[in-house]
Amino acid sequence: MQFRDLSKQYEVLKSQIDAAMTGVAHSAHYISGPEVKELEKALASYVGVKHCITCANGTDAISIAMMAWGIGKGDAVFVPDFTFFSSGECPAAEGAVPFFVDVDQRTYNLDPAKLEEAVKKVIADGKYKAKAVVSVDLFGLPADYPAIQAICEKYGLLLLEDAAQGFGGSIHGKKTCTFGDISTTSFFPAKPLGCYGDGGAIFTDNDEWADLIRSFCVHGKDTSNPSDPNAKYNNIRLGRNSRLDTLQAAILLHKLKAFADYELTDINQVASWYSEGLKDTDLMLPMIPEGYYSSWAQYTVQLPERANRKEIQEKLRADGIPTMVYYAKPMHQQKAFAGTDSAIADCSVTERLCATVLSLPLDPYKTKDEIGRVIEKLKEAL
Repeated sequence: MQFRDLSKQYEVLKSQIDAAMTGVAHSAHYISGPEVKELEKALASYVGVKHCITCANGTDAISIAMMAWGIGKGDAVFVPDFTFFSSGECPAAEGAVPFFVDVDQRTYNLDPAKLEEAVKKVIADGKYKAKAVVSVDLFGLPADYPAIQAICEKYGLLLLEDAAQGFGGSIHGKKTCTFGDISTTSFFPAKPLGCYGDGGAIFTDNDEWADLIRSFCVHGKDTSNPSDPNAKYNNIRLGRNSRLDTLQAAILLHKLKAFADYELTDINQVASWYSEGLKDTDLMLPMIPEGYYSSWAQYTVQLPERANRKEIQEKLRADGIPTMVYYAKPMHQQKAFAGTDSAIADCSVTERLCATVLSLPLDPYKTKDEIGRVIEKLKEAL
């Protein structure tokens, strides 16, 4: 069994994917081909925003958003402590200080009450300017944006929605990648919508930021006259080289259709099999608040604290069942932040999660029998 069966997905979509890749090869438009603009238009329409700008990866997407906002030295950016490294790495790389905030035990997402405490403390200390929040839609579930947006408005903070794992989720019908002043996602292969390499996208309704982002993505070029063939040699700011390849855009156009047509529905069905089959165990199961819809990047349970996670993983591996741990170390304990103000954090929930979480095999193509076998073997291991 594969943890996320990308080979099965390719089997299902093979004819469309092969034709798309061959088409790009024949066209020889490998960089900034027409498929890139077509994909950006399709993504913006699917999400429901004015602008979508694709880029090289999800990490660049966050960094370029920080650049568009002028985030830098002396700024404080608030980031969940339980997340992948890039959520805090990107503001730090721009010279800002990430302050790590604890998460909700059941949703794994930023705890609004803890966020407000952290914001008030930074403002009271006066050492840094409270500038922005990076809110992550972890494991596919949108964060508590009604509460988080209210806090951002109250304290004048910019909100970046990091939907690298959350693309396709929604709150009362409003899709992820629309909740931030700028929102970002990743097309890393194992993400809910993944390509065959690296890729990312940035979403916003703000025209000025969109122009800046497009410029930053291509070495800071002048974007005021898109039809000018020499525009790329007129560099009006320092940027970076961060473009989505035409080949990846062509692949994503077909994968987006499958994602919207049936994959989201199917992966929610698979997750429901887990929840039903594991409800009588000592595991703490994922919680989806009323009105929320998850794209299920992962199905992550919490083991009882008495359980030996390593032994359980070894037993499942012996039965051909792979598992993963997302994440084994809190952000504030990462060595990269040692000796900085980022390392000072009161995040007991995150610390407990890092010791107890376990992610189970999940994708839209898993069968009920396969999930039943995982459930049976997990119960035996417990």
